[in-house]
Amino acid sequence: MKKHIVWDWNGTLFHDIEAVVGATNAVFEPYGLGSYDADGFRAVYTRPIWTAYERMLGRALHDGEWERLDLGFHEHYHRLMLECGLAADAASTLESWEREGGRQSLLSMWAHERLGPKVAEFGIDRHFTRIDGLRSASGGHKADSMVAHLAALGVDPADVLVIGDSVDDAHAAQHVGARAVLYTGGMTSRTDLAAFGVPVVDTLANAIDYA
Repeated sequence: MKKHIVWDWNGTLFHDIEAVVGATNAVFEPYGLGSYDADGFRAVYTRPIWTAYERMLGRALHDGEWERLDLGFHEHYHRLMLECGLAADAASTLESWEREGGRQSLLSMWAHERLGPKVAEFGIDRHFTRIDGLRSASGGHKADSMVAHLAALGVDPADVLVIGDSVDDAHAAQHVGARAVLYTGGMTSRTDLAAFGVPVVDTLANAIDYA
């Protein structure tokens, strides 16, 4: 039986690293921090994202500071992401897996009300049996969302392959008893991805080889 693939969106199918780094630099500019490039950002990135922010600042966040930073980040991100597109082989890989008879869905920690229209804008929504974004406050772990996503799909976690760009994707897969492949095109360094002990790939086409 072919595996069901659960795709991540930001940093995986949607190549938005430039928008993420740009928005992060903008929101931290008042703090006097130097600008990050993509590799510098990957060196400090982790989830939950407020932990990454504490790494950047070298201290714990004050009461209410996370909420202000998160709001500011998304204001900048939603402007900058308009210049971003799909990963180079995203559309062809989705097509390829569908031709092989595989099923696939999309689970993101981005706002649900924004996710669906954005996926449809690229014309790839038809590939997914289900699309779920975040319906609550942002910034947390993906594991609980993965539980709900698979329950709604009615699939056996043993038949699921999760493809994402962060260790949080692998944690979510492990939490439900699924397998994971991690992709280097997003927010996490290859070193951090490889440390989790699951396959790491440089293209999405290589990722589905594990399905």
